[in-house]
Amino acid sequence: MKLELYTKPGCHLCAAARATMDEVTAEFGMAWDDVDISVDADLMDRFAEEIPVLMVDGVQRDFWHIDPERLRRILAG
Repeated sequence: MKLELYTKPGCHLCAAARATMDEVTAEFGMAWDDVDISVDADLMDRFAEEIPVLMVDGVQRDFWHIDPERLRRILAG
């Protein structure tokens, strides 16, 4: 399962989302990637108003607030 969190610098919601990702993925022994959308014009155009965005296997699963319980259900599969 590929987990990506789309973020950008200076985003306070992104900091909270990173903490949630760290906590929940650690419970499952999984890794995730932090993707800075500010370095990719296409991602900035698409997600600038929705970040942070959780992508699971290339599908958007959550945005603005990453719900830890929802993430646990996704990871438990």
